[in-house]
Amino acid sequence: MNAHNRDNLIVSLDQGTTNSKAVLFSGSGSLLSISRLKVEQEFPKPGWVEQNPAKIWKTVVRVGRNIVSKTDPRDIKAIAITNQRETTVLWDKRTLEPVCNAIVWQDRRSEKVCEELRKAGYSDLVRKRTGLVIDPYFSASKVRWLLDNSPKLRKKAEEGEIHFGTIDSFLLSRLTNGSVHATDYTNASRTMLFDIDKLRWDEELVKLFRIPPEILPEVYPSVNSFGDCDEKFFGRRLSVESVIGDQQASLFGQAAFSRGLAKNTYGTGCFLLVNTDRRINNVPEGLLCTMAWGFAKHKITYALEGSVLVAGAGMQWLEDGLKIGWKSSDVFRGSRKLQSNEGVYFVPALTGLGAPYWDAAARGLIIGITRGTTKEHLVRSALEAICYQTRDVFESLRLAVDFEIKMMRADGGGASNDFLMQFQSDILGIKIQRPFVTETTALGAALLAGLSMQLWKNLDEISKAWKPGREFIPTMGKTERDRLYERWKDAVSRSRSWSQE
Repeated sequence: MNAHNRDNLIVSLDQGTTNSKAVLFSGSGSLLSISRLKVEQEFPKPGWVEQNPAKIWKTVVRVGRNIVSKTDPRDIKAIAITNQRETTVLWDKRTLEPVCNAIVWQDRRSEKVCEELRKAGYSDLVRKRTGLVIDPYFSASKVRWLLDNSPKLRKKAEEGEIHFGTIDSFLLSRLTNGSVHATDYTNASRTMLFDIDKLRWDEELVKLFRIPPEILPEVYPSVNSFGDCDEKFFGRRLSVESVIGDQQASLFGQAAFSRGLAKNTYGTGCFLLVNTDRRINNVPEGLLCTMAWGFAKHKITYALEGSVLVAGAGMQWLEDGLKIGWKSSDVFRGSRKLQSNEGVYFVPALTGLGAPYWDAAARGLIIGITRGTTKEHLVRSALEAICYQTRDVFESLRLAVDFEIKMMRADGGGASNDFLMQFQSDILGIKIQRPFVTETTALGAALLAGLSMQLWKNLDEISKAWKPGREFIPTMGKTERDRLYERWKDAVSRSRSWSQE
């Protein structure tokens, strides 16, 4: 890259499901500093997952100020924003205060809304326009639920007094003191309201979900000058030069710029994306066609995605729900104590199953327990479940594309676990690459902002600078790989049939 000077700095605001982070990158893409704060989740009812947007906002400002304080603000050239997708926020247009808790992407309360639309025969329409399936995962049914369950909110929405947005829109609005109500193509494409071919809100779908169009944000390419942050937040006016959903940011940060390159992010959930370049129309039912990023209307890149709803969240449930007394630092050591899972499988359908099943009624299951089962078995089975769910998605991807996926790049908190990465390589039978810079979500957003500010020339320049940190090669034979996977599929079938009894 051309921009090696330390005075070409970019701050990425990475607002995730469990953490808000601010990451400082140099003009060459080197990670200089990181600040993070935990974000709490609330579970008021079974299947409900909420967060307080005001608290999210406070964590973002705190980590941002902390990062800016570590350097001369005059050296910072831009702000980049990347965010948890689908999570739905409604806020007062005038005061900018949230009018209710955010409904998180994991939340399943709007299943009834989705079921009614599926039965009414709208699945093909939604699929054709948005690339998505009708599911509570996406934002539209969440907004519909909020407005249907609060006549007061619906009245305010219809009178144009509130705004809707995903987390990026809410942050942009607050950072610019309400002067900007906008989002980017990638976040819009996760709402179930956006036509990913025509690149605009779909009027028919907006009416179908009974959402007043006045509350929707403007939509722009991921690389764009979105507006200036008020100087009261970070000490000077800083321009927001990129906005992109976290999984698309990760794909970009992994330098997956050409057709066939894939990445998987191991976080609260797992998100496997493969760059398809153009839109693929005949997608298997369990996968999603999504927008990867957009530089301008004539430069759109598409991807196929499989979303696993519970990955690291399963480990968190063992710790917080079952109180097994393990911290994340103990997981690697404990998982290596056993030579195998000894027949114990954990299907973490704690909020239903995502891709490729999209079964909101499935329930979590632990099977194969004996008198000799210990907490080590539970931890190992939870780690293995992440890899098995990834293979479920991978098998669907193989059927959907006309090219071979020979390698996958990994990132997210779980990617630092060597046992997890090796087992993933074994169960897929392909090479896994873990990058040198593992904060690829924040990096991807920063790289896009750098392109906007012309700190580097093009994608080729970025691609040459991408460096693998470690590679994991399959060591398991095909017979053993397939045997273990067949037992996993049997456990999944039991998890799904349980809900129907």
